[in-house]
Amino acid sequence: MASPSTLLLVTALLLLLSLPATVFSKPTRTQPLLATPLSPDPTTTVDQQQQQLHLAAAGDIANSTTLHFRLAHRDHFPLINATASDLLAALLSRDAARAASLLAATNSTRRPAPRRRRGGFAAPLLSGLPEGSGEYFAQVGVGTPATAALMVLDTGSDVVWLQCAPCRHCYAQSGKVFDPRRSLSYAAVSCSDPLCRRLDAGGCDRSRDKCVYQVAYGDGSVTAGDFATETLTFAHGARVRRVGVGCGHDNEGLFVAAAGLLGLGRGKLSFPSQISPRFGRSFAYCLVDRTSSVKPTTSRSSTVTFGAGAGAVAASTAAFTPMGRNPKMPTFYYVHLLGFSVGGARVSDSELRLDAATGHGGVIIDSGTSVTRLARPVYGAVRDAFRAAAAATGLRASRGGFSLFDTCYNLRGRRVVKVPTLSMHFAGGAEVALPPENYLIPVDTGGTFCFAFAGTDGGVSIIGNIQQQGFRVVFDGDGQRVGFVPKSC
Repeated sequence: MASPSTLLLVTALLLLLSLPATVFSKPTRTQPLLATPLSPDPTTTVDQQQQQLHLAAAGDIANSTTLHFRLAHRDHFPLINATASDLLAALLSRDAARAASLLAATNSTRRPAPRRRRGGFAAPLLSGLPEGSGEYFAQVGVGTPATAALMVLDTGSDVVWLQCAPCRHCYAQSGKVFDPRRSLSYAAVSCSDPLCRRLDAGGCDRSRDKCVYQVAYGDGSVTAGDFATETLTFAHGARVRRVGVGCGHDNEGLFVAAAGLLGLGRGKLSFPSQISPRFGRSFAYCLVDRTSSVKPTTSRSSTVTFGAGAGAVAASTAAFTPMGRNPKMPTFYYVHLLGFSVGGARVSDSELRLDAATGHGGVIIDSGTSVTRLARPVYGAVRDAFRAAAAATGLRASRGGFSLFDTCYNLRGRRVVKVPTLSMHFAGGAEVALPPENYLIPVDTGGTFCFAFAGTDGGVSIIGNIQQQGFRVVFDGDGQRVGFVPKSC
């Protein structure tokens, strides 16, 4: 017969074994989310937005060290009679087309950097939210005298272009369509010009001896017209001369509101590549919350900076990771994402790796995609980890989803909510801890919040601009690295 002490020991062991496993696991790390639903208030009008575009008297930038300008989210330009949920649904629809375009595109030997003059410039960025798009617009002046233009900031393409009069086919844009006949600095590129030979798709109109361009995007959008050089004006009147631009007379597809596109990719005709002999290949942008452009009380604004000032604030505070390259797709900025931490627990997957031989897989960082897309197995692992960690903190997923989101929570009536932490881990030891509003976002005015990631079967994963919000993202093309500086807008 067992002794009383033995019976007590056995009983204690049985009680311990009956406890849930979570008792022995590490506690889930959380951070507070300010649960603010989408606002039902109307957004700023296009006319009001245009009044914010100030192009000072143009001046040379020989002695400047930095160029910067503000950015606007595309949703800043309102659709008539659209609710906040309507705008978000439209954003996600266009975002799906954007992601599909990049995924479709993903199915050199580096030359020594030339000596250059130190300088720089910047521009403001605006949100495109009221137009139902996830993109940000750069405020740029085109021509002499300068015509104000809002251009999509796009790290996923190379050619700089804008709509030009006379238009054979043009979409509705905010502001005037640029008329090259009224610009003193507009100069057509001839067929024999070396700049013309840099075009991947283009040709020569021999009857006029003019270079012509055409860019077709994976979502079916297309722009075509004359290729020329023009002066671009940035913040504080800084001018950059002889920038190769497409003057589009035929533009069709999913372009909305913006005058054109500022290509920031790694190709020969991208804006950073064109200005690299003078300013280097580095630039940085900071994207504030996509709704900030319509909040007049906010003191923060989105900007993009080129030249010496691009990495100035990043020297001691940035988390840098080496810049990767896919020989099959040299335009894109690849990064080595190793995995995630959810609630303090690591989640990793080999599906994030790039196969350099086939060009399959890998991770790109993109300014024009809103929602981060992860290869399906990776997304499933991260989402399931988030669901489990959220449940451990007392959150319960609601039934159904919203558009491409499949994990949502009803936070109606709750002001501050504890949510699991979420971090991205990169090669080189860089860890990027995301603020809660970068991964749990409102989708209606009733308090529904969704996990702002999605899965993809296209192979390549994409880090979108919702996850980049609030960070200064540094594209150090000279040092071949990408940096993230938190709370730097």
